[in-house]
Amino acid sequence: MSVQRLTSITRRSGTTFWRHCQNKSHALPLWGRAFSLQDYFAVHLERLIFAGADNMHKLTILFLIISLLALGFANATLAQEKWTCPEGFEGQTLRFFNWSTYVAENTIPDFEDACGVQVEYFEYGSNEEMLAVIRSNSAQYDITVPSGNTVGIMIEEGLAQPLKKELIPNMVNIAETFADPPYDPGNDYSVPYQWGTIAIGYDQNIVDEEITSWEQVWDYDGPVAWLNDPRAMMGLALMLIGHDPNSTDPDEIDEARQFLEDRSDNVDVIADDNGQDLLNRGDVDITIEYSGDIFQLIYECECDDFMYVIPEEGANVWTDNMVVPYNAPNPDLAMVFIDYILDPQVGADLSNFTAYGTPNQASLDAGLIDEELLSNPGIYPSEDVMDKLFFANKVPAEAEETYLEAWSKLIAAMSE
Repeated sequence: MSVQRLTSITRRSGTTFWRHCQNKSHALPLWGRAFSLQDYFAVHLERLIFAGADNMHKLTILFLIISLLALGFANATLAQEKWTCPEGFEGQTLRFFNWSTYVAENTIPDFEDACGVQVEYFEYGSNEEMLAVIRSNSAQYDITVPSGNTVGIMIEEGLAQPLKKELIPNMVNIAETFADPPYDPGNDYSVPYQWGTIAIGYDQNIVDEEITSWEQVWDYDGPVAWLNDPRAMMGLALMLIGHDPNSTDPDEIDEARQFLEDRSDNVDVIADDNGQDLLNRGDVDITIEYSGDIFQLIYECECDDFMYVIPEEGANVWTDNMVVPYNAPNPDLAMVFIDYILDPQVGADLSNFTAYGTPNQASLDAGLIDEELLSNPGIYPSEDVMDKLFFANKVPAEAEETYLEAWSKLIAAMSE
C-alpha cells in the first residue's frame, strides 16, 4: 500500500465562511438573537408613542426611550472599544509563523492599522516542522504558535524567550483553566491562543452509519486520512490499549505503533493539517483532524454533508500557545501582538472565525462568543466528555525521540 504524505499546504480562503457567518447573523429575526431592552423599545417605538397617550405622556415616553437607547449604544460602544497600540512601533514588521486557517479575516489587517506596521504571515503543518525551522535558525520569526508539549520543549532547549509581561496587560483576560499550565508554570514563556480536540470528521453522505467509536474508523471500507501528529496519534493508540497516553515506556510506545500499523489498511494519506480539504474534495471519506478545521468546513459549505465527532472512548485535547522565539527580530512588537490577541473583541473574533474554543475569559464574560459555537458540544465539550480527553504532555527528551522514531517506523511500514 502506498501512503501519500502531504507537506505542501495552501491556506484556504476564509472569505466565504466569514460572509456566511455575517449574513446568517444578520438574517436572524430579533427572537432568534439575544433580545435586549433596547431592541424591544426600538421594535415597539411607534406603538408606544402613539397608543393613545396624551401629548405630555408621549413626550415622557419618547424621552425615556431615547435615554434607554442612548444608554444601550453607550454600553455597546464601551464593550467594543478598540484595542489601542502603544506608540513607537510604526514602520516595523512582525513575522508571524502559524498554522494554516488560524487567524480571522480581520486579525492581521486590524493590527497593522492600529500599530502602523506590516505583518508577514508564514505557515507550517506540524509542531515538528515548526521546531525544525526554529532549531536550525534557517529563518527568524517573531511569533509562533506551538502546542503545549512543544512549548515545554522550546523552553527546555532555550528556543523561547521570556515574556515581557509589562507589555501584555491583557494577560489578566486568560481563563483560569489555561493559566499556569504544567508545561509553562506562571505563563512566563507562553500565552494560550486557541484550544480544541483532535477527533473524527466524515462525510455522512458517503459513510452510511453514524460514527461513535474509533473502531468504526479502523474498520471502514474506504479512504481515510490520519493527522501527521505523532504525539496525538500515538497517545490515542496508548489510550485505546489501556496505557498512559503520555507513557515513556519504549515497549508501550512500540505496542502503540504496532496497534496503529495493524489498523492502517484503509489509510490513503498522512495529512499535515489539511484533512478538511481532502474531505471537502472527496479524496477521503473520513479524516482524523483538528476540530476547528472541520467546523470551518461545516459552516463554510452551508450544508449537512460533514460531521465532527469525539468518539465514546475519548480523544486528544490540546492548547496552542503564542511563543516568542529566542531569535525574534522584533520581540517587543511580538509582545504587543500577544496583548492584542488577548483583547476581548479580538479574541472573540478569532474564535468565532476559526471555530475553536477560546481561552479568553473576558471574551466569554462579555458575551462576545457566538452562541452557535458555545452550544456546540464538538467545540465546547461537556464535562463528561472532557473527562475522557487527554493532553499530550511534555515528556523527557529521550521519550520524545522514542515517539518520533516509532512514528517514522510506522510511516515507513505503511508506505511499503
